[in-house]
Amino acid sequence: MLIDATAVPADRGGVGRYVDSLVAALDVAGADITVVCQPRDVQLYAELAPRSRMVGAAESTATRTARLTWEQMTLPRLVRRLGVDVVHSPHYTMPLASRAASVVTLHDATFFTDAVLHSSVKARFFRAWTATALRRASVCVVPSAATAEELARVTRVRGAEVEIIQHGVDEERFHPPSLEEIRAARDAVGLGDTPYVAFLGALEPRKNVPALIRGFALAVAGRPEPPALVLAGQPGWDRQVENALDAVPHRLRVIRAGYLPFGTLAGFLGGAELVAYPSLGEGFGLPVLEAMASGACVLTTRRLALPEVGGDAVAYCGVGAGDVAAALGELLDDPTRRAALAEAAQRRAKEFSWASSAERHQEAYDRAWHRHRAREM
Repeated sequence: MLIDATAVPADRGGVGRYVDSLVAALDVAGADITVVCQPRDVQLYAELAPRSRMVGAAESTATRTARLTWEQMTLPRLVRRLGVDVVHSPHYTMPLASRAASVVTLHDATFFTDAVLHSSVKARFFRAWTATALRRASVCVVPSAATAEELARVTRVRGAEVEIIQHGVDEERFHPPSLEEIRAARDAVGLGDTPYVAFLGALEPRKNVPALIRGFALAVAGRPEPPALVLAGQPGWDRQVENALDAVPHRLRVIRAGYLPFGTLAGFLGGAELVAYPSLGEGFGLPVLEAMASGACVLTTRRLALPEVGGDAVAYCGVGAGDVAAALGELLDDPTRRAALAEAAQRRAKEFSWASSAERHQEAYDRAWHRHRAREM
């Protein structure tokens, strides 16, 4: 079985953490896998999956266009040469000419349901590939029941079997942090001893960061010692975040921390007064689960899959700035509730494991192979 990890960027976001963690868990479980990845990632995957075979793709796959060309032209030949029975494409696209069984992960349906939250080019691209995967793949994996339901509602394409397989959480990286880990995260962000509200994720429209910024300003403006808001993640593709930041009163502190190394994330999330993630919709919501595992009190929304992750162990709010402000204010004023939610979140996070996810993925690979063979007969 081959996992095509060439779409994973150097700065690991949710998809990167999904692929990395899945590869490691499959390797621990003794699965027979080959990982094809960017040359820069060969050593990384060799360390994550020491029992598995690593193959570096060409340097030219670093750009999206070149990678897609490689996927369609070179990957099928590689699959034949390696004698692979199943190819797992973990990010929407797939090799169309491959004779192996195909498994494709579709992370969410927002390219159909909320296209305005993405750039127009990106929305058209992923709508087309989602439809192609649903039509051509042997099995499509989705991370939540909400995503499966949305895809069934908004697409008329049928063909692939759809399997709901939830993500897990890396408990070595995401755990209630020590005082040393909290201090290291504070130093990395430049916080000093200031209490803070944390956000972790790409600063793109779907994450609703402008409403978080405005809601934060409303919630803390009248406080004598207001906490800071720390936004950790890569910048998005529009200027909504910048516009919201321009309107924040000067006495309030909002820090754009950029991409934080993995080693600081548990301290960053677990050291916050609370983690706010008022997303407009998620196919799963891995940052919410990672914050829960880090012992954080989490505020999020009930959009799409987020309640499947948070359950009763997180606080919920609406998506408007006023809704966010009201919920933030209530939580900041109630340390007892924050502590209770943080404790409940840690317990619930233990229900999500990469070992279980890997086992379910292996079952999907086996079904894909049998389904592919049945189609050929």
